[in-house]
Amino acid sequence: MSEELKTIKELADELGITKQTVQYHIKNLPSKIRKKNSRGAILLTKEEQNFINSRVNKQSDREQSDREQSDREQSDSEQSDREQSDREQSDSEQSDREQSDREQSDREQSDREQSDREQFYLEKIKIQEEQIEDFKEQRIELRGQVKHLGMLLDQQQRLALQDKKLLEEYKAENDSLKALKMPTEETEFKHLDNQYKDEVNALKEKLENLQEQIKDQKRIEEQEKPRKWWELWRK
Repeated sequence: MSEELKTIKELADELGITKQTVQYHIKNLPSKIRKKNSRGAILLTKEEQNFINSRVNKQSDREQSDREQSDREQSDSEQSDREQSDREQSDSEQSDREQSDREQSDREQSDREQSDREQFYLEKIKIQEEQIEDFKEQRIELRGQVKHLGMLLDQQQRLALQDKKLLEEYKAENDSLKALKMPTEETEFKHLDNQYKDEVNALKEKLENLQEQIKDQKRIEEQEKPRKWWELWRK
């Protein structure tokens, strides 16, 4: 095999890395065309070997640098831990003092809040007592209105009964006039007939006037009649 060409295994052994690492770097080669030997193994030219070698060296340098950086960070971390421990100790003492101050402040705040709540409840009780007194006065006023409405209702019922009785009396009087016997003599019949007609007409006119007055009175009462006391009470 030519000294310029090497297989992946040969280059890996020379560089002290694995075949997988060489295959990984082959993917980054500029040319995608690969030479192969009679057995189908990939052959790498001198340029490709140098390219892979340089990438491996760079990676090795980065790993070395990373190790050194890691060592420095480890040292810094340990120093930071010691400083953090000192700060935590100091913070713990400070926290204890602050905790004590907060507890004292919380107790004072709790006392103030308790006092404010008591004052609030006292004012609320006072307002409720005033509302109860207002309700009592309203109840007395409603009772007076109910009593007045009851009196108006009784008065209306008495007037209705009087109207009914008066109508019945006039109706009975009218019926009695109709039931009067007429004289059998023709002369007296004509005379009395005219007289009775005049009286009946006068009574009818009087009855009609009275009925009109009663209707007018009922219309006035219906217009002025207050709502039922239980409707006011329900509202």
